[in-house]
Amino acid sequence: MDPGQFLAACRLVIVAGKGGVGKTTVTATLARAAATLGRDALVLEVEGKSGIAAMFDRPPFSYDEVCLFDGPPAQVRARTITPDRALVEYLDDHGLRRLSGRLARTGALEVVATAAPGIDDILVLGKVKQLERAGVADLLVLDAPAAGHAITFLQAARSLLDAVKVGPINTQARDVLELITDPERCIVTLVTLPEETPVNELIDTAYALEDRVGVALGPIVVNGVLPEIAGLEALERATPPPSGPAGDAARFRQARVRLQREQIERLAAALPLPQIHLPQLFTTAIGPGELARLAAAFAGTGAP
Repeated sequence: MDPGQFLAACRLVIVAGKGGVGKTTVTATLARAAATLGRDALVLEVEGKSGIAAMFDRPPFSYDEVCLFDGPPAQVRARTITPDRALVEYLDDHGLRRLSGRLARTGALEVVATAAPGIDDILVLGKVKQLERAGVADLLVLDAPAAGHAITFLQAARSLLDAVKVGPINTQARDVLELITDPERCIVTLVTLPEETPVNELIDTAYALEDRVGVALGPIVVNGVLPEIAGLEALERATPPPSGPAGDAARFRQARVRLQREQIERLAAALPLPQIHLPQLFTTAIGPGELARLAAAFAGTGAP
């Protein structure tokens, strides 16, 4: 899998995965890797404060677009999309500025945005669709909700088409569905750790997204992969076996490496998709230096 080819294959990448697998870190990594390869990236955050800004050593951002990384050779920008602000912009764009102002002043926006199941999601995805059509960046990278919500989030357009047959909501849902089901415009990348439970959930999510939503799946990102250390296997087989803390550490490390190898192979057997492996970083916080390392690994490493 050529990561550069993947990043140039579409205009929107949606990053999804179980909570705790590093989905947001992968979102930042993918955007940073795109910039490294000369493609301006815009990160779209939809669930409130995610920590992406801190990874670039920048202050938290909100609905207004900010620059997180200014190259060279390209930029990473970011913004948050919320249903209420997306609704205001939609009304403004359709000549209803006085109505949007009144809704904002009275606090009725939240009621409108959640009037029916899926309305808030379609408002957010509608704004994403508008940004994609406008060509505001070479690549949009959407940090999707965690796995369970990601399915309903992406299924919102199809659900609303079934429920609302005419009018602007139907038009918006149809446009969004056309975007997320067109592999030349949108690809979903799933993230996992090389562990049994996250791999199981990723496999379930992948089939649900293909069957119920109809999106195209891109390469799977396996996050937190321990590098194999040359000589440890031979050390395990040594006679007599090494003892003490060093021997215990070697055996523990090899057990973890074998476990992750088994899970990666199981994942490949269940889902015939390319894999990109990101290394385990032994740190409690991801900053610009760590992000640069992950971006370099993403841009230069792939597993078929």
